[in-house]
Amino acid sequence: MNRTKLFILALAGMFAVSCATDNVDQAGSVSTEVAVMKKFVNTSDKAVKGELIIYVDENTAAQLEGAADATRSGVTALDAVAVELGAEQLMPVFNLKVNAERKRAMGMHRWYTMTMPEDADLEVAAKALAALDVVERVQFSTQVEAPKYQALEEIDAPAATRTTDGQPFNDPLLLEQWHYNNDGTVDFPGAKAGADVNLFEAWKLTTGRPDVVVAVVDEGVCYEHVDLKPNMRANEAELNGVEGVDDDGNGYVDDIYGYNFVHKGAISWTRAGDSGHGTHVAGTVAAVNNNGIGVGGVAGGSGNGDGVRMISCQIISGGTPAGVSATAAAVEYAADNGACVLQNSWGFEAGVLSNDDGFEKGSTSVEATAFLYFMETKNHPNLDGGIIIFAAGNDGRNVAGYPAAWNKLIAVSAIAPDGLPTYFTCYDRGCNVSAPGGEYFKRGGQTIDTGCVVSTLPNNKYARMQGTSMACPHVSGIAALAISYAADNGIVLTLPELKDIIVSSITTFNQWSGQKTHYMGGTINLANYNNKMGTGLIDAYRVLMAVRGTTCIPIPLDEQVILDISAYIGDGKGAIKMLKTDIPEDVVEKLGITECKFMGSKLIMTCTKPGSALVTLKYVAGGNTVGGGLVTGGMEAQQEFALIVRPGVKLDEETGAPLNPGGWL
Repeated sequence: MNRTKLFILALAGMFAVSCATDNVDQAGSVSTEVAVMKKFVNTSDKAVKGELIIYVDENTAAQLEGAADATRSGVTALDAVAVELGAEQLMPVFNLKVNAERKRAMGMHRWYTMTMPEDADLEVAAKALAALDVVERVQFSTQVEAPKYQALEEIDAPAATRTTDGQPFNDPLLLEQWHYNNDGTVDFPGAKAGADVNLFEAWKLTTGRPDVVVAVVDEGVCYEHVDLKPNMRANEAELNGVEGVDDDGNGYVDDIYGYNFVHKGAISWTRAGDSGHGTHVAGTVAAVNNNGIGVGGVAGGSGNGDGVRMISCQIISGGTPAGVSATAAAVEYAADNGACVLQNSWGFEAGVLSNDDGFEKGSTSVEATAFLYFMETKNHPNLDGGIIIFAAGNDGRNVAGYPAAWNKLIAVSAIAPDGLPTYFTCYDRGCNVSAPGGEYFKRGGQTIDTGCVVSTLPNNKYARMQGTSMACPHVSGIAALAISYAADNGIVLTLPELKDIIVSSITTFNQWSGQKTHYMGGTINLANYNNKMGTGLIDAYRVLMAVRGTTCIPIPLDEQVILDISAYIGDGKGAIKMLKTDIPEDVVEKLGITECKFMGSKLIMTCTKPGSALVTLKYVAGGNTVGGGLVTGGMEAQQEFALIVRPGVKLDEETGAPLNPGGWL
């Protein structure tokens, strides 16, 4: 349908519809009321004023579409109610100028947004619309939550320097991005080495690819930022077209680096109320690496134009958050414009919706429809759909907010530099994995932000922020790396495979006990978070190893361990005998290996340096001796493993397997 405004100007005399007839008994009235209420997708709590979303039947959708350029909808009953409500316009939520056939098959053409005066009673209007036979669903346009946290102060980025020892790139603020590689020296109480996403090791394998597109659904991204612009994907038709004209015919005018779905126009970041949140998130995903400027991005490339690309889908502008109608359109836009990763550091307040059915309603809520469309859109040849990552929420509750809590999406909780949960993070129900989100602390009455996440701000600036909003783009960037690495190696992933890889490639820690005092002056009981921060802390290197098909073996730092290698082969119950294997000298040096012995199926090892390395271990398959010549015996076999040495890892004393691999303790 043409997205031209469809004005509802039918005469009041056409009104002939009501919730019940004049002569209906009380039981009939109650029955009618129940039937009407069953059409409600959600409640009016925190809904956008003057806006309702309706899902109409097929015939009505056809009439509405045919009346695109008319002054009336042509649907008598709907027109009549619209007049009574003072409705001003009726517009399709989704854009049928792109992929219309697929969208019709999903029923996306049946969603419409009705606008009316802001002082209209939404409850009354919703009941009037729900009473119509032609309306199958009525949804209030719940507003997303605007960002709660802003930067404490801007950071002066040092001048460009040469790459320093231990730093893979020359971005001067990379030294302060503890969340990528935490050596325990960050200025934060109890900072723990290894409380990071193990990114430096992952960068040795891939830093991204420009054919992988990440859509940042957030505040507008400052695409002019010197550390972001090379990794922003430009719509060439609009970039080189005529201003004010829809040059590519996709239904959006001047959508060069994305689109502002709040104010229906160009991306913005300078309105009063803007916090720079979207730009900060984008920097973590893919700020340009190795350019001698500012920060590095998780999937920002190597400085050779090889970072992933981003588009900005703006749903918060000038502090004003969009409702679900505009947000659903933003998700659709991301799918229609090449994105295979959807980065979402937004949501509804935790607890507003209580379960998946309340959000999904049989996949007939407008935002669920948009997410399903994104997940079913194949925009990269090495992934058969689109992956959606969400911040779990900053309400400090034991449940993620929606949409993050929906079981089809990945919800990210936040840790601090001490490897412990942040005081603000949502956890437990609906949370799938954790990543560094940063945390302020106080010293001498002063708030210190060195434990927060460093990233970009508008106008070529940088700052630290805290929040699950900051944790989420780490996972989105790692997902983009996984797709890039798959493409580099000719591997095609299914969406379920990639989601499984993301939530299973983690680091586990010890049981937590006691309390943690946070900068707000309160405490959190750490035991409440045991096994409730998703599966664990995401590890970028392990993600890439999983894409590669290489088994990872976690090893504790500075401890002798006895690893039963049979536990890592097949179903873990096979009969093997380890053969002496020469570990390469560079691996011995890198991991500080001081002991390496082979005994039966076991490997006895001590590592004194944190890090990761690939080794190929040899073993006898069948029997204790390799056959050959005059000897009848087993076959020599070998398998590649990734040794990952991290502080705090605990192994089973009998098998050497990591304790509680399915939960972060």
